[in-house]
Amino acid sequence: MADEGESREAALSLFTIPPHKAFADTLAQGLAARHGGDPLALARGLVLLPNNRAVRAVTDAFVRLSGGGLLLPRLVAIGDEELGEGAGLALDPADAAIPPAIEPMRRRMILARLIERARGVGADEAVRLAGDLARVIDQLTVEGVAPERLRALDIDPDLSAHWRTSLELLDIVLDHWPRILAAMGRIDLQDRRNRQLDRIAQGWRADPPSGFVVAAGIGNSAPAAARLLRVIAGLPRGQMVFAGLDLAMPDEEWQALGPHDPDPVTGFAGRSIETHPQFHLKLLLDRMGAGRGEVAPWRGGETSTPPARSRAVANALRPAAFTGKWIDEKTDRTLPGVSVAQFDTPAEEAQAIAIRLRGALETPGRTAALVTPDRDLARRVSAHLARWGVAIDDSAGQPLSQLASGTLLIALADAAAQRFAPVPLMALLKHPLVRAGEARLRWLDGARLLDLALRGPRPAAGLDGVATHLAASRWREAAKWWSEARALLANIEAICASPRSITEMIGALRDTADALSGGAVWANPQGRAAADALAAIEEAAPDGPPLIDPAALAPLLRSLLGEVAVRPPHGGHPRLAIYGLIEARLQRADLMILGGLNEGVWPGLPPPDPWLAPRIRAELGLPGLERRIGIEAHDFAMALGAEDVLVTRAARDASAPAVASRLWLRLQALVGDRLANDADLVALARAIDDGGVPSPAPRPRPSPPVAERAREISVTEVDRLKADPFAFYARRILGLHPLDPVDADPSAAWRGTAVHDILERWAKEDGCDPARLRPRAEAMFAEAQVHPMMRALWQPRLLLAIDWIAAQIAESDRTVIDAEVKGRIEIAGVTLTGKFDRIDRLPGGGLAIIDYKTGEPPSTKSVAAGYSLQLGLIGLIAERGGFPGIEGVAEAFEYWSLARNKEGGFGKIVSPNQGRGDIIPADRFVALAAHNFTDATGRWLTGGDAFTAKLHPEYAPYGDYDQLMRRDEWFGRG
Repeated sequence: MADEGESREAALSLFTIPPHKAFADTLAQGLAARHGGDPLALARGLVLLPNNRAVRAVTDAFVRLSGGGLLLPRLVAIGDEELGEGAGLALDPADAAIPPAIEPMRRRMILARLIERARGVGADEAVRLAGDLARVIDQLTVEGVAPERLRALDIDPDLSAHWRTSLELLDIVLDHWPRILAAMGRIDLQDRRNRQLDRIAQGWRADPPSGFVVAAGIGNSAPAAARLLRVIAGLPRGQMVFAGLDLAMPDEEWQALGPHDPDPVTGFAGRSIETHPQFHLKLLLDRMGAGRGEVAPWRGGETSTPPARSRAVANALRPAAFTGKWIDEKTDRTLPGVSVAQFDTPAEEAQAIAIRLRGALETPGRTAALVTPDRDLARRVSAHLARWGVAIDDSAGQPLSQLASGTLLIALADAAAQRFAPVPLMALLKHPLVRAGEARLRWLDGARLLDLALRGPRPAAGLDGVATHLAASRWREAAKWWSEARALLANIEAICASPRSITEMIGALRDTADALSGGAVWANPQGRAAADALAAIEEAAPDGPPLIDPAALAPLLRSLLGEVAVRPPHGGHPRLAIYGLIEARLQRADLMILGGLNEGVWPGLPPPDPWLAPRIRAELGLPGLERRIGIEAHDFAMALGAEDVLVTRAARDASAPAVASRLWLRLQALVGDRLANDADLVALARAIDDGGVPSPAPRPRPSPPVAERAREISVTEVDRLKADPFAFYARRILGLHPLDPVDADPSAAWRGTAVHDILERWAKEDGCDPARLRPRAEAMFAEAQVHPMMRALWQPRLLLAIDWIAAQIAESDRTVIDAEVKGRIEIAGVTLTGKFDRIDRLPGGGLAIIDYKTGEPPSTKSVAAGYSLQLGLIGLIAERGGFPGIEGVAEAFEYWSLARNKEGGFGKIVSPNQGRGDIIPADRFVALAAHNFTDATGRWLTGGDAFTAKLHPEYAPYGDYDQLMRRDEWFGRG
């Protein structure tokens, strides 16, 4: 509002530039027309702009206008809607009397310490909440709300316990915070900016500048900014120029926006329409003590589009209560020059945008820009343009947490917190900045060896656990390389072994990252930003939480580095650009592509406030959480004023269907079928990567020469040879073996191996003593590398089954001959190898072939079909003397399964020669196995049959080679 004693009727110089004129060029032309007669007149002037990007846009506009040399006015950025840029000494050289502002990171750490004490949360959560609390303090300061008003609030008894707790803590913090600042001799940055703006306003009111002063495109409605803008508009040579203030909006709609005076009875103000694109401009006018009738159109500039388009857009974005006028009035429902395109996926949308941007370059002098708040979409478009060798600047930048320097720091903290578990360890060691340069190739050779060595269940924790695992394996070269890598990580492992101060952890992180990368982590703009961020954290850390858990370091860094935007140096194509909403606010290109028009993207979801409930924010007079929606709607309306506009969206995001933006739906509701749909662009985006009619590969049937085929096969491979010959070919002839995942969950195969290892040691070292079997199993589960989930879920079941095995042997009249012995025989020109789990001597002298199964044994159906004959083949080897020291005839074949039995316990004996259906008698089992083996090897090993893929898929359930054989193409799924 106007200051006391200041006349409301005082003439104010208020102007607006409508959306259908390019703001920067129109402003420059108007200023040149007014002050260009004197070559020095412009140079004596001062133009206040909302941000640095606007300064550059206006500078470029003056350059285009001059066509040669020109003395520019002084261009100063004083802040966007969040006062993101300070006026500082640029406007008020005599501000030394204002106390210095506390550093943002130091303030955050102090607040985090207070929150940690009051709430008992971890350091990372305290720092995150401190960021939200700092924003609340800033909003209170900017809006001129005294913290004491929080204590005077009449709290609604229905308010949830969460909000009550937050208010109590907020009261504690706000009680301590002023005293902390006073003791430090500092003030909040927003408080300092308010004082600067007020000092400037007072100084100019008393002694106006000699040159002209123009405030242009500033939509910040903060009281201090409004007071300064009021003074500027009232100066003899001062002017205030709005961006896109709607002078044609009906008065009833304008007044309905708010803000409204409190009701004299209830004391509550009516609900303002903060989501409307004109609300923040009306609020600024109200706080300046001015009316819309005092605002005049700014003269100058060329109209890039017909004014009718601006009216149509304004009609489309009317307050909901007045959209009925679309029917009652003769509303203009056309948007010439505006087209829309909807795509199936974000990838398709990015492809189409890149095509359209590339197409703009075909017209000499034509400029084009993508405007989007979606940074993922911006990155994709940049990548697509790079295919054509076109570089494009993304002026909004990228979060440091997503750039190489930031991801290295986070990966290092994450690996240390997880005690160098395989997955985070490999992500760290293979990071592109680690050992960047000439040593990179050698380093990657070692990292790949370590990758292979860590396949399967995780080793013991820590660097020593990895070393022990390598020492016990065959990976000697990996162990040798690991000693070098281990030395680089030893320092941070020691620091992150227990809770430490943030200073210690950040210091260890910085030193280790420097050693790993050879200094590359600090190179380039992102590296310098990372160095500055760590320095700020380290400097402020003594004021923060005293200790931090190692597990909290990575989340803390991800939060803090994610708030640092890194803008690359300019160097992209001069006629193309990618803008964020703030960067695009006052800039214009011939073609404007507005991308990502989905709800939650544009407009974005209002950021949650964990400290103040919406009702409390309203009572305090703070901006509603949805006010940013109105500002983003205003950005949308301004961008629609370009000569050629394309609006795009994707029907789904990466994981689910997406909801069209309310802005998109408003345009559709107003214009309907008359809104141009760029179907050609959609088709082109789909066609550019279309490979044409697919030509599916036939079912593979490799047929190598007989001389090159395997002449040795194990009993476990016979089923694979018969059911899926191609899989046998890939494994045994091509030598392609599937790899286990890194840090794999213990699979059925791992469980089987573990059980066989227990039983082998028990047989060989304990002589099958039933009393020694359970301790063997318990010792296995006590090993460090056993997955905790397996220890919790599988150990009780296995121990019951182990007890069952011990009981069976103790009660048996058989004699255990041996366990886990390998054997081989020659048959039909092929060597058959096998390893039995156990062979017993029956009372009558015959042999019992036993195989342990952790799950269900093979079905009798598969045996009858000629599969699952491993027991018979083991019997064949035994009968032909293939196992040293074992003689006799195989008379019994048994699976000792550890699966659940009929009594509800675990453990059962199943024989393939017993049951219902087509059962093969035990005395014919070995002969049947020999016949099937001879037939299979005669066809594919000593014969010339092709190795056909998935010959009998019902007996080939494993898919290790499905991708290699391109199964889906010829299986009818491609």
